[in-house]
Amino acid sequence: MNIIRQTKWTLLELFPEQKETEAAAEETAWNNALAAEAEARAEAAAKDKESVEGETPLDQIEAEMSSIDLIEKGKADSSPEQTEPPPVYDPETHDVPFSEIPEGPRADGVLVVKYASRGVHIDVQCSPEQVVESARLLDQAGFCLESISGVDWIKEEQMEVVYDYNRTDGQFCRVAVRVRIPRAEPLVPTVSDIYAGANWHERETHEFFGIKFEGHPCLEPLLLPEDADFHPLLKDFTP
Repeated sequence: MNIIRQTKWTLLELFPEQKETEAAAEETAWNNALAAEAEARAEAAAKDKESVEGETPLDQIEAEMSSIDLIEKGKADSSPEQTEPPPVYDPETHDVPFSEIPEGPRADGVLVVKYASRGVHIDVQCSPEQVVESARLLDQAGFCLESISGVDWIKEEQMEVVYDYNRTDGQFCRVAVRVRIPRAEPLVPTVSDIYAGANWHERETHEFFGIKFEGHPCLEPLLLPEDADFHPLLKDFTP
């Protein structure tokens, strides 16, 4: 199964309503593709029958010989790198369709996006209560945690925590998990129980943005002085 598609459906466990909607959409697309393929085959068979009925025996022999020549030519021109074209739609192997990330407020859910423009394959928006479960699902699926960072949306009076996940087994699939929290009370649960390396990432994000990671064993400054009582990456920070 395509790793991007597999990861998408793993993360859709967090969003049952979206999972149900997308499952129904895929089933409809698959049935439509099967119907279109059957219709195309029926039309081709009807044309072949029409053509054969109007031919003389000599015409039929010449047509068969031409078909054999074309097949042999195709074999000669083919190379080992050439592969069969993909089916019209196959839930197991077909590329997952892309979605655009909307401007402004966004509903929680899973989006498959263009890596060339977004730097990730899957972009997830979730609630603070889903942060730990998303980390657990990705850990079980074989992902490592690359980084945790913050964003200060000062005009919206919100903070955002972004978790970047990747794979180390050669399968290319990067995932960003985002969570929005009130700027006045920037609090999310720690994922350091699942990813030990999150300990340092959370400490750094806390000292630069003031975001608190509930349950962190030692949320002390990592790069700033121990007595630092400021958060230099907040947009209203003044030295």
